[in-house]
Amino acid sequence: MRPMPDSASPPPNAAPPLRVTVDLNRCQAYAQCCYAAPEHFALHGREALFYHPAPSAASRLDIERARVSCPVQAIQVEAIQVEAIQVEAIETEEPARHGR
Repeated sequence: MRPMPDSASPPPNAAPPLRVTVDLNRCQAYAQCCYAAPEHFALHGREALFYHPAPSAASRLDIERARVSCPVQAIQVEAIQVEAIQVEAIETEEPARHGR
């Protein structure tokens, strides 16, 4: 599996990055995800699955292809809502009070 380039902050209008999780208790190492998206999933040995947990949104088609190809439905994909997290953090910060 090739190392993924470090993802800098996405441009403002870019789709949010993805969060990929694999239920390793459910995974039976059929490796269908490895065939569907070899840049993101790799099987090392008989049962050790390596995968990219936070691929870019541009990879969504490959990741979804891997998700639907899993015969035991062990792969979950969701978009990370970066803006909502940033806005919430800004709203919860109290402004610094000077004087008095």
